[in-house]
Formats: sequence, C-alpha cells, structure tokens
Amino acid sequence: MQGDSEPKTALFPGTFDPLTNGHLDVIRRGQHLFDRLVVAIGLNPAKKEIFSVDERQDMIREIVAAECGPNVEVQTYSGLTVDFARTLKATAILRGIRNVTDLNFEFQLALTNRAIADVETVFVMTGEANAFTSSTLIKQIASGGEIDRLRALLPEVVLRRLKEKKDAMGGELPWAHVDHLKD
Repeated sequence: MQGDSEPKTALFPGTFDPLTNGHLDVIRRGQHLFDRLVVAIGLNPAKKEIFSVDERQDMIREIVAAECGPNVEVQTYSGLTVDFARTLKATAILRGIRNVTDLNFEFQLALTNRAIADVETVFVMTGEANAFTSSTLIKQIASGGEIDRLRALLPEVVLRRLKEKKDAMGGELPWAHVDHLKD
C-alpha cells in the first residue's frame, strides 16, 4: 500500500455476540490486507444479546491487543454500516465467507453497498476449522449445554466470560431460535 497518499481503511462489521475463532481468523488475515482495520460492533435490535455492546467491546479489544497488530482497532456504531464506513473513510468492508449460503447473502449486500455508498466489499474465505461456526450456533450450544465444549470455537477470553455470564444468570442464557445460522 506504499505510494498511496491515504491509508487504506477497511471495516469488519458484525454484532460479534460472541466473537468466535472464525471472526478472529478473518481479523488476523484482514489486518494484512489494509493499513487500518476497524472491527465495528454494530447494534441489531432484532437479536437477543448475551453480552452488552460494552462487554463485547472490552473482550474484543483485549483479544485484538493480544493477537493482532497495531493497525486493528475496535469501535461500536449504530445505524447503517455504509454510513459508518463513510465516517471512517473506509475504502472497503471486510466480510468472511463460510459457505455458499453466506456467499448468496453477502453478494447481494455487497452489490447494494456499492450501489448506494460506493463502498467495495472484500471477501475472505474462513479457515476450514471455522467453516461451520456462527455466533448464533454458539449461543444455542451455550444456552443448553456445557460451555467447555466450545473451547475449540472461541477465544479463551470469550469462553471465560461466557461461563461467568451463564453463572451470573442462574445457568440461563438469552437465546432465540432462528431459521438460519448467519452471524
């Protein structure tokens, strides 16, 4: 990215409730593609959250500080992702793709974002180990099962905080069934 007058900024948006190893894989690989990568925690009132936005921001900042370079930062936002991308002067939105279902959804979103906001989308294929993981699936398993079973799917910080949250809520976690596992 040498020679360009402005640094290339990308936005990696999501609710990250919770952040999974799949998300972390995309962040790790995306940090090398851009001068600046902003992990953007969005609000989605349609989803039941386990962790508050502040809790997610704290966890993700801790993980990013330990595992990523100095060009990765964490912010929160509300409203349209493309509007937030514009305020950051982002040249791209970074998205992870796990499967064909993701691709269909993300392709439609990418075309819309380019048409209405002139923001490109860069897709990164997830690693094989994370191809079946979603935050929604994690919430389903955590709400009805033993959280330690998720050890291979979650960063240690998230695993610990998920256990603490479940204990604090009397062994119950908020989770609502959905027909898809995209998150």
